Amino acid sequence: MKEDRPFTSRIVQIFLQGNLAFMFIAMSLAAGAAALYLTPREEEPQIVVPAADVFVKYPGGSAEEVEQLVSSRLEKMLYQIDGVEYVYSMSRPGMSVVTVRFYVGEDREESLIKLYNTVFSNIDQVTPGITEWVVKPIEIDDVPIVTAALYSNRYGTHELYRVAEEAMDHLQKIPDSARITIHGGERRVLHVYLDNEKLISHGLSAMEVIRSLKASNVRMESGVFEQADEVFRVESGPFLKDADDVRRLMVGEHGGRPVYMMDIADIQDGPDEINTYTRLGFGAGNNSSISHGSPSYSAVTLAVAKKPGSNAVWVARDVESYLENLRGSVIPDEVKVHVTRNHGRTANEKVNNLVTSLGLAIITVIGLLALTMSWREGVIVAIAIPVTYSLTLLFNYLMGYTINRVTLFALILTLGLLVDDPIVGVENIYRHFKMRILPGKQAILAAMDEVMPPIVLSTMAVIASFVPMFFITGMMGPYMAP
Repeated sequence: MKEDRPFTSRIVQIFLQGNLAFMFIAMSLAAGAAALYLTPREEEPQIVVPAADVFVKYPGGSAEEVEQLVSSRLEKMLYQIDGVEYVYSMSRPGMSVVTVRFYVGEDREESLIKLYNTVFSNIDQVTPGITEWVVKPIEIDDVPIVTAALYSNRYGTHELYRVAEEAMDHLQKIPDSARITIHGGERRVLHVYLDNEKLISHGLSAMEVIRSLKASNVRMESGVFEQADEVFRVESGPFLKDADDVRRLMVGEHGGRPVYMMDIADIQDGPDEINTYTRLGFGAGNNSSISHGSPSYSAVTLAVAKKPGSNAVWVARDVESYLENLRGSVIPDEVKVHVTRNHGRTANEKVNNLVTSLGLAIITVIGLLALTMSWREGVIVAIAIPVTYSLTLLFNYLMGYTINRVTLFALILTLGLLVDDPIVGVENIYRHFKMRILPGKQAILAAMDEVMPPIVLSTMAVIASFVPMFFITGMMGPYMAP
């Protein structure tokens, strides 16, 4: 009569036949290695929190007037949008900034469409005097993952800003790079300092000069004409290129003679007005060749963000590689580059530390079990750790999660739980082998029949204790879900 074994024992019996167990282990480890390499690594998890800033210009209005006539009305209008959780506002002379935040998990595209529809369908109800509406979405990936400071003893912040602009154009070519911004430094501008006495003597006003500048600083197609079987395109322009073009610009006529800009104004090509001061100094914790006793330097910072779901490690490596390749061509030798933030490097270090911890855990398990039973039992139990983690990383990759500080915490948390079940099973099998009552495979089946029900129940109890975390709402929900 065929022995009727429980379902769990039949599964164990299947793996005892042939090389199925070895094939399963090999395939699991290969899949885990591929998932570990392909899964994007980053510091923070991908949390969908649709939000946007609405910038409204109200020229001439005081902060109180902007709050009453613009911010308060816009807050009430935007709070009526379905799915909006919070609305904040900031009012200052001439401008209002209203921040809209939707509930966590709301679809980003649908939320932004609702926002745009609400804003632009109510333009006819806005306060008279409003000149411009701008809606700018906000994402967690707008936070830069790499910041690099350009500093020099020879160049000032204006020259460093121009170097950073050139470098930014090259960094835009990096795959999966997103918004790139420059912090510090001054833009290149043409300053036009009008002389009031000369303006009056030539019969001009400042507004006439401004209109002349706007009319001259354009380039557009004015029409076409045909001649001798050829078509000629006529363009007006070109744009004003430098200070000499501005100086030679005709802005009016007085006494039958043309009036040029150099007759009524002083034109200077140089940096914009200084709004911020940016310095870079090195302290005792600096690991570079610069000693901590060195002075601070003028600096400009390049900040690079990444696309959602992309690998921060790869993007950060590409940024460092591009910056290194720009040395000597775009970035002069007198300009030094110091990476002040690198989330790709820190994320990669944390993942590598986890792999190292797994290796130490395996060695520890083998050592402890070798002292109590034998090294063979220790190896069998230790195999359970990389196999289980490999399947977990594969499932993590297929579900679209990234490797970040939250998923790393979850993996570390389960490290102690992983070895409990195999230790119980292997220990009972070892006990049956020592008793020598049944032959090899039958002893294994008998041992697993004894401990499999409590192992399954304990595993289900652990799962049940963590399942409620999957249903946490609010901002903590996406953190706990992985």
